[in-house]
Amino acid sequence: MMEHVHLAAEEEDDLYSGYNDYNPTFDSEELDNDVGFQQAVRTSHGRRPPMTAKFPGTAVGGRALGTSFGSRMPMASSMGRPMTGAVQDGAARPMTAVRAAGYSSAMTRGSTFDPLGQSKGPAPPLETKSEDSPEEKMKILERKVNDLIEESCMANSRGDLQLSLEKAKEAGRKERALVRQREQTGTADTINLDLTYSVLFNLANQYANNDMYPEALNTYQVIVKNKMFSNAGLLKVNMANIYFKQKNYPKAIKFYRMALDQISNAHKELRIKIMQNIGVVFIRIGKYSDAITSLEHIMSESPNIKTGYNLILCYYAIGDRERMKKAFQKLISVSLGIDEEDKYTPPNDDPHTNLVIEAIKNDQLHQMEREKKAMAEKFIMTAAKLIAPVIETSFAAGFDWCVEMVKTSQYVELANDLEINKAITYLRQRDFNQAVETLKMFEKKDSRVKSAAATNLSFLYFLEKDFDQADRYADLAMVADRYNPAALTNKGNTVFVRHDYEKAAEFYKESLRNDSSCTEALYNLGLTYKKLGRLEEALDCFLKLHAILRNSAQVMYQLASLYEMMEDTNQAIEWLMQLISVTPTDPQALAKLGELYDSEGDKSQAFQYYYESYRYFPSNMDVIEWLGAYYIDTQFCEKAIQYFERAALIQPTQVKWQLMVASCYRRSGNYQKALETYKNIHRKFPESIECLRFLVRLCSDMGLKEVQDYATKLKKVEKMKEKREQRVKSGRESSARGRREGSASSVSSSPPVSTPPKRANDSGHSSHGNSAKGERLSAKLRALPGSNEPYEASSQRDIDASYVDPLGPQMERPKTAAKKRTEEDEFADEELGDDLLPE
Repeated sequence: MMEHVHLAAEEEDDLYSGYNDYNPTFDSEELDNDVGFQQAVRTSHGRRPPMTAKFPGTAVGGRALGTSFGSRMPMASSMGRPMTGAVQDGAARPMTAVRAAGYSSAMTRGSTFDPLGQSKGPAPPLETKSEDSPEEKMKILERKVNDLIEESCMANSRGDLQLSLEKAKEAGRKERALVRQREQTGTADTINLDLTYSVLFNLANQYANNDMYPEALNTYQVIVKNKMFSNAGLLKVNMANIYFKQKNYPKAIKFYRMALDQISNAHKELRIKIMQNIGVVFIRIGKYSDAITSLEHIMSESPNIKTGYNLILCYYAIGDRERMKKAFQKLISVSLGIDEEDKYTPPNDDPHTNLVIEAIKNDQLHQMEREKKAMAEKFIMTAAKLIAPVIETSFAAGFDWCVEMVKTSQYVELANDLEINKAITYLRQRDFNQAVETLKMFEKKDSRVKSAAATNLSFLYFLEKDFDQADRYADLAMVADRYNPAALTNKGNTVFVRHDYEKAAEFYKESLRNDSSCTEALYNLGLTYKKLGRLEEALDCFLKLHAILRNSAQVMYQLASLYEMMEDTNQAIEWLMQLISVTPTDPQALAKLGELYDSEGDKSQAFQYYYESYRYFPSNMDVIEWLGAYYIDTQFCEKAIQYFERAALIQPTQVKWQLMVASCYRRSGNYQKALETYKNIHRKFPESIECLRFLVRLCSDMGLKEVQDYATKLKKVEKMKEKREQRVKSGRESSARGRREGSASSVSSSPPVSTPPKRANDSGHSSHGNSAKGERLSAKLRALPGSNEPYEASSQRDIDASYVDPLGPQMERPKTAAKKRTEEDEFADEELGDDLLPE
């Protein structure tokens, strides 16, 4: 830029002299060569404050100014202070008057700015505390005690009570060791009382959970007696609970009252719970007046369902009718604190609201509300059924009063259920007509109650074998509620008894589609498949049912019967073994086991089960026959006598049993006793040819004079028998000849129809096959030898003991769908007598 400026001659007086003189500090082109500037940059990183000196551009004319070309001294400020960054006496001056971080008075040229001291390397590690110190050891031990308490509680929550007790004991041992260490080191004043309390309390709880009540009481006593533990008296409630479990009721009451005295009135809920426990204990020991005092106080201060129910029980025990009524009114007026069900119904078509309602419809809170309401309804129903027969002159009037009270309360829907329970009470009193009339009143009610009543009516008529009425009310129940599984099951039963098994199976399957847990429908479906000969499907039904009803003797028997029909004897035996493990005194199941082992050739096992069956039921003729024949076959005729004598007592008109007794005496060598027995038989049955033959044989062998008389009687009886047989034979021939003449006059165009043979145990039990088996066995036992032959018992292979269903012919009939009721949980919306079988 200066090349365009015209310069005047030196001798001329230039007005602009000194204009080109400038401070070399502002010469930016020579900054790289300026040693002072570079030193300032290296030390202050460019954060140097501005210069303090002022250099006017034209004030001094002939003063020589230094430049950056050559050595120069830095300029001083107007206050005489050296310029920032200048070096004096070989040391760099600090940037400001106050020494900053990273600078020192001895800093030399070329040193770097390091305020954090990073150039010195990493900081040394922290000094670790020594674990060998007593205080540190005690802190570690205290942590271990806390960990053991936590592990004990977690094990208890998992149900591992033994492990939780072991952890609690170990925590107690370590805590005592910790206390000893503090006492030895002279720091007993720093003992952690909260830790000691936690250890003892947890140990007492675990003792109680493991039913070690004396140890738990001792541990609680240690806590209660220690005055250093605040509020330890509350633990007397736990001690009272243990005494209650031990049935030491006087001490339980004592400790409940001691705990009640130590609780202030501010803890109202806790006091109410303790008083409720006191009332329950008084009920257990029969002091109903004292129990009423406690329960009435609770109902006046904080009424609840359980207390109201217990109060009704006390009034019922002392027979106070009026107070029973008042207590029932208080019970149905107790508020449950549950919102109405309407809040779970979508109010509009708002999708967001509907999503929220769907989310809360089955949450835990709603489930808790339903459980609470169901419990309240159960208590109210039970209380009504309890007091209804006694509060009025008749139970019908009592039920009517309860129904009226319920209709005016928040439990209006229970009124219909009470009416149905009224009908059930009529049934218990064998007043079937009144029960039917009561149930018929519901024909015009709403569909749910109408369906339940019609279902019970169908069941009642089915029991009375009025199948037309049973079918009518089953249809009525289905019309009221097509998805009622009990109604569908009853409809299937009415079809089943008419032998329309295919249609019955359809109703049972529809019932199962509506309610897969309907065990009656599943059982009856299995019976239906069994009738139809579809054994595999029947087996599948009963196996499913066994998975639901693990200890049902009926299901186990049906499974054994099916395997027997499928000729799988081992499986049949296995299921019968499970059956007698559930009902070990069932004589028919034991006899069936004996029969199966006998068919397998295992006589010893067969004898064992037949003998057990005889012990429990000594009147089963099949078992008696088998045992008698078994002893004869094993040459123990004396032992067989008692069985045939019992058979003769059971069937005194059957001559074969007395002949068997006489034969046993004869085979055992007691001929005199045999002769007396045969004579007694002859007096009772003078036309018995077998008896006369043996009398002739015995008298002949013993050389008695009566032989001729008995021989004459024998011939006379034989002639009479021949004449009788001839008359019967001639009558049969004449009738047959007449039939042939009649059939010859007509020509039949239809092919002959053959009756298919029946399967064994076709009816689900072998009662139908008993007559055939008994006839075969009787025929073999009656096949006595002639007069010239010694008596020989039937061989063991001819004994064919039969089996009767453990529950009789009812086993084969389909179950009805009405539900079984108990005094405790009987509800009218359930159907009547679920597990009952038709007679």
